[in-house]
Amino acid sequence: MGFIERHQLYSGEQREAAADIVRRVENEDLRAVRVVFADQHGLLRGKTVMAGELASVLRGGLTVVSTLLSKDTSGTTVYPAFSADGGVGIAEMAGAGDMVMVPDPSTFHVLDWAENTGWLLCDLYFSNGQPVPLCSRGLMRRAVQRAADHGYEVLTGAELEFHLFRLLPGDGTRDESAAGTPDFGPVNAGYQLLSEDRTDAMEPIVSVFGEHLRRLGIPVRTFEVEFGPSQLEVTLNPETGVRAADTVMLMRSALKQIARRHGCHVTFMCRPKIPRVFSSGWHLHQSLLHTGTRDGENAFVPGEPGAVLSEVGRHYLAGQLRHARAASAFAVPTINGYKRFQSYSMAPDRVLWAKDNRAAMLRVTGSDADGSTHVENRVGEPTANPYLYMASQLTAGLNGVEERWELGPAADEPYETEAPRLPATLTEALQALADDTEFTQAFGKQFVEYYLGIKRHELARFNASVTDWEHNEYVDLF
Repeated sequence: MGFIERHQLYSGEQREAAADIVRRVENEDLRAVRVVFADQHGLLRGKTVMAGELASVLRGGLTVVSTLLSKDTSGTTVYPAFSADGGVGIAEMAGAGDMVMVPDPSTFHVLDWAENTGWLLCDLYFSNGQPVPLCSRGLMRRAVQRAADHGYEVLTGAELEFHLFRLLPGDGTRDESAAGTPDFGPVNAGYQLLSEDRTDAMEPIVSVFGEHLRRLGIPVRTFEVEFGPSQLEVTLNPETGVRAADTVMLMRSALKQIARRHGCHVTFMCRPKIPRVFSSGWHLHQSLLHTGTRDGENAFVPGEPGAVLSEVGRHYLAGQLRHARAASAFAVPTINGYKRFQSYSMAPDRVLWAKDNRAAMLRVTGSDADGSTHVENRVGEPTANPYLYMASQLTAGLNGVEERWELGPAADEPYETEAPRLPATLTEALQALADDTEFTQAFGKQFVEYYLGIKRHELARFNASVTDWEHNEYVDLF
């Protein structure tokens, strides 16, 4: 009996899907399958399994070293992996022990840009069959279940901005021990928002993106030319539950890989250090759907005339406002991302809400008539781990629903209204997370403490480095 059956980790539908995958791999002459999981940073890690070995992986999972969860963005191991608890208070991680990647058969895709290659997304378990508490996909699954316990299904749509550059002569790599990055060239000159002419200029590569994403089943709604040079936005139709985050994981990975194969580079970094570029954001559209007797009905649509949101919608919004500063540590997880929060930039800079106003952090939009009323959170950056971003917003909103917090008045002029400021730095955001014990308890104290340690290590490395600004400012002056 394999690991997955022994610990009853698959439903009946998943068992059937696993058997179907084995048949597809043989019928479609696939030679390998990438078996991956999303790490704490929202990066995919895993192993490539030869086609003939896939059936055994779908029975027994695939082991990976647990230190993958102990690393910051540089790949530096933050916690003492060989201690009795792996440095994170978890006995199963002692001595850099193994975790088991358990593929979710519902996530199988064929990567048609990679020759005869499939793709499977995994959840993480320990060898005793218990879920790894630091697995971000598992954490979102628990948040989704919390909503289900209240009779709701979460519906989420994503809009991600990113930069598409041409790789200039060279191999596009960099020496990790030296300063500098690959040389990039703009694909367009920018400053012409939604220009049809600029869209045509980028069509040769954008059409390739669109076709590959269509074959993956990713629900792309639009590709749009954004304001800055070489800046694009992709919008996705909403999906329910964990699937919405799964889609973002696959899409980001696909865009980067496809671009590389066409002499280009896609980056989701918020504000690259390239002249005249603009910051990129990630707008998250959210609503709750009733389950049970009112199955599929939007719980945010107001029932009374003149109301902007239903009662549950108002409580949900109040929860997101109350925990906004803490949750921004997950929505904006990089040092670079906080350079986006500037007044009069269509990026938020303070904690408030408004109806159909893009300067607000939380924008209530959609139509009561067609049942599409929802909340758009405009705080995120496109590097965010989608499971942590979505789970943090869901957790904050559900706290408001559970505690029946009241929603304050809307801000008609968001950049002029007196309101708490969003964190100006990652340091400030991490402190807000540490101080918000109510949110920490709901999100998971163990995970929050672990995450704070990872990100503070990243900050310490940054603070110990000498930046271009410091050198340029002081080397001649003094």
